[in-house]
Amino acid sequence: MTEKIPQEILLSQALIQCPSITPTEGGAIKLLQDYLVKLGFSADILTFSEQHKPDTDNLWAVLNGSSQGKHLCFAGHTDVVPVGDITQWTHNPFDAVIQEGTLYGRGSSDMKSAIAAFTIATQEFLAHGKGQFSGTISLMITGDEEGCGVNGTKKIVQELIKRKVKIDHCIVGEPTNPETLGTMIKVGRRGSLNVDLTVFGKQGHVAYPHLADNPTPKLVLMMSFLAQLHLDEGNALFQPSNLELTNIDIGNISDNVIPQTANGRFNIRFNSEWTGEKLEEYLATNLKKFAKQHKIDYSLHFRLSGESFITHDDALTSMLQKAIYSVTGQTAELSTTGGTSDARFIKDLCPVIEFGIVGATMHQHNESVLVDDITKLKNIYLSFLKEYFKT
Repeated sequence: MTEKIPQEILLSQALIQCPSITPTEGGAIKLLQDYLVKLGFSADILTFSEQHKPDTDNLWAVLNGSSQGKHLCFAGHTDVVPVGDITQWTHNPFDAVIQEGTLYGRGSSDMKSAIAAFTIATQEFLAHGKGQFSGTISLMITGDEEGCGVNGTKKIVQELIKRKVKIDHCIVGEPTNPETLGTMIKVGRRGSLNVDLTVFGKQGHVAYPHLADNPTPKLVLMMSFLAQLHLDEGNALFQPSNLELTNIDIGNISDNVIPQTANGRFNIRFNSEWTGEKLEEYLATNLKKFAKQHKIDYSLHFRLSGESFITHDDALTSMLQKAIYSVTGQTAELSTTGGTSDARFIKDLCPVIEFGIVGATMHQHNESVLVDDITKLKNIYLSFLKEYFKT
């Protein structure tokens, strides 16, 4: 007799089979909308546009209970990163193959299985209470988390603020667990600041350097200076801030021309010792002194992706820790490590924490998750829902 495949696995596979490589929707948003409408949700696709950025489809779905109560939101993204070299995949990244208890596919870890898990957890929660509960459940799903991040969750949050929508708490289903399900909840994130540095010179012939001014050595000198900056020691909540050089681009295709300009980029992941504004001022001041000392003509352009934040809500984190322990026997660590997520926008609406599947293979070839972990994650979300809306 063939064993029945759990709904959370089937929905995970269906979502993975949608080739939603950012910024393409790929059918994933529409699939989820149709599923949620059948559960009784009011589900609207919100399409946002901005000049020079791709239009993005997002989903805002709401289910109101029998009376006034708390509003819990689950958040996530259906867009995925490109597959890379397809020959490095054991299975087609959009076939959602299950082999020896493992589900393979782009987005399986980051983060379509979590979306499936909290969707089916909600379905089972409604069935458990025969559709009756006091409060509101919503899903905030974007197609622009892995892309430029302009027309996704950021715009949804702005729209909900404009509509005066009140959300009490949010759980983002990012893959927070490093190796084993149940070991880590993200309760905050470092900020992210991108910086473009351009050094100016004078173009000329390489045989006549005295008639030109080569910006390349000056850029290398400035990048070396930046790499040696010590920003802070970290604190009780965050690891030390770090600056990473990410690109040097001269844009010179000729062997005998001294270039006019040289460009460099770097990113800083910063903790709560800084704000974006303070960090920009610090960098501008130090680079100005260095450039004056070495007679360098340059320009800076800052792009703040998000501020650092921490969520102080002991009741929320304790409730989730309890749900995790009931399913996995693990006591989840509260952490602020890793990169950024859309929680940096949602924090402007309500207290937000993150918990999802194991992220060991996210963005890699052969991205995969354990099938059993998806079911366990669904059970964790279900346990949390029952406690959260307990009357």
